[in-house]
Amino acid sequence: MKKHLFTGFLLCFSLAVSSQSITEKELQEIQSSFKEDPATKAIQNVLTSNANITANALNNSLQGKIDHYFKYRVNVKGITDQKSSGRCWMFTSMNVLRPSIIEKYNLSEFDFSHNYLYFWDIFEKSNLFLENIIATSKDSFDDRTVEYLFKSPVSDGGVWNLYYNLGPKYGVVPQEVMPETAHSNNTRQMINLVNEKLRRGGYNLREQAASGKKIQELRNEKATILKDVYRILVLCLGEPPKQFTWRYKDKNGSVKELSSYTPQQFYKEITPEDYSPSNYIMIMNDPTREYYKLYEIQNYKNTIEGINWIYLNLPNEDIKKAALASIKSNEPMYASCDVGKQMNRESGILDPEMYDYESLLGVNLSMDKKARILTRQSGSTHAMTLVGCDTDMSDQPIKWEFENSWGAASGNKGYLTFTDKWFSEYMFRIVVHKKYLDAKAQSCLTQKPIQLPMWDYMN
Repeated sequence: MKKHLFTGFLLCFSLAVSSQSITEKELQEIQSSFKEDPATKAIQNVLTSNANITANALNNSLQGKIDHYFKYRVNVKGITDQKSSGRCWMFTSMNVLRPSIIEKYNLSEFDFSHNYLYFWDIFEKSNLFLENIIATSKDSFDDRTVEYLFKSPVSDGGVWNLYYNLGPKYGVVPQEVMPETAHSNNTRQMINLVNEKLRRGGYNLREQAASGKKIQELRNEKATILKDVYRILVLCLGEPPKQFTWRYKDKNGSVKELSSYTPQQFYKEITPEDYSPSNYIMIMNDPTREYYKLYEIQNYKNTIEGINWIYLNLPNEDIKKAALASIKSNEPMYASCDVGKQMNRESGILDPEMYDYESLLGVNLSMDKKARILTRQSGSTHAMTLVGCDTDMSDQPIKWEFENSWGAASGNKGYLTFTDKWFSEYMFRIVVHKKYLDAKAQSCLTQKPIQLPMWDYMN
């Protein structure tokens, strides 16, 4: 104990000695560095009277230079809208499958019930949280894992593997079978209440474990907690159907009525045979880590029995080649990126030079992708469907296209166009069939994944 106290004292002393407050001389130098010339005064006048720095930084020389036409484009139809929810990963996972369903049934349009799968996602995440609490019940509250678990027991967020964990288990249903509700479209209040219930339940489980309760007794208490979670979800989202009959009208105007389905049967009916993690792989561009290595984020899943988030880290050029090959084969892809960076919401165009903050403010803000990731300045924030690519005379990518899930009024009628330069800087991952990877990348898929903690910065 004395050794620990002495070590702590030395650390504090070292920090105190090495740290220095701003001296009067330094302050004077800093103050004198600001020169109020006419140009600076004009900028100050603009910024002090208009809080929209982004609008004032718009690079006018770039406007009108980038169009929305693409040489290669997947045959997609319809735009979805996730409303005020964090379900982009779910919408994107389902949007990847929509074109094949529309073609199979000769439809003008089709959409899944995101509400249905969202119900089971939150329910399964609740069970996973409680199981994790039981598993860590002997660890202190300041243990990093315990702290991380209680910080956000469940959330809307996720990546592609979560869809695959849910689909075979619970199935899927068409939108009209379980429509959206006020709470599936605006999830914040419901999620807050579910988390409050889970934190209370998690605390009680730890207290019971500390009092000597056996594992089966803890699991009995867990089941009671899950009954309350289920009640909240049913009241806010409706109760998921166990069976349904799907009626639809095809392009020719004929009304079709299929036999009764369970959601699991419908999932098997509409899902391509090879659509599974054994054939599809998430490829990532993370310059902070070694390329051509498999990585796995521990406990990043939504079901106990499900797979974790696994990705192959590749250079951007390898990812672009695979993505272009998939688009040429009319196969859309799950993709995620840092969508808020350098995006013109009005035009639906993203380019690294869309906004010139440096010229406006007269300061250097430049960082490469590695630095942005490590300093938390950038990271994947949103999932969308990658559907298009435009190339030059040598068939090299010039720009790409996302199908977004923010409604048809957003961007370019629901789509976003981003330049190849933006792809390099702010694209992070896509899910692609392994057949589109080159031999070197495919050889990496047999590796044992390097384990990353659940609080990894890629999460």
